[in-house]
Amino acid sequence: MRAMDTSAYLKAHIRTVPDWPAPGVQFRDITPLLQDPKVFRVLIDTFVHRYMDRDMRPDVVAGLDARGFIIGSVVAYELGVGFVPIRKKGKLPFTTVEETYELEYGSATVELHTDAVRPGDRVLLIDDLIATGGTMMAGKKLLEKLGATVREGAAIVALPELGGVQRLQQAGLPLFTLVSFEGH
Repeated sequence: MRAMDTSAYLKAHIRTVPDWPAPGVQFRDITPLLQDPKVFRVLIDTFVHRYMDRDMRPDVVAGLDARGFIIGSVVAYELGVGFVPIRKKGKLPFTTVEETYELEYGSATVELHTDAVRPGDRVLLIDDLIATGGTMMAGKKLLEKLGATVREGAAIVALPELGGVQRLQQAGLPLFTLVSFEGH
């Protein structure tokens, strides 16, 4: 039996939608990864096996709205740790902290419940894709406002040409991604 190239296997199941949501954009659609139970298991197991190691094991997984919820909650469940959602502004019912970040055209704000993490918690911050890095950077800042330490940022897809991977690494956030796509 030959070993599987996990990155190539997952990449083969990511759909590219040209000119969406705007002309010239190559949208990387992860929904096919979720639709096939074998592919979904390979995806989740790849993250779980990395974070099972004692040195990498988080106290909590934080997922970024919204696709980070899908991956992050399953990874947290498999690791036996808690999951906290980082939501778009106005979606959380309890007391929150917020962080605003810049988008290509305008800005956005994400929030986290003030009791989501405790000072000293080691957090895995997870999303589906890293493009400009704005959402993950905002999530990192929110968690740090509450005294947690973001041990690593994880995503399925990296789009390095958009600068987010480099920006996050320069901010001191180690990153783990499974697939990289050139271009936008």
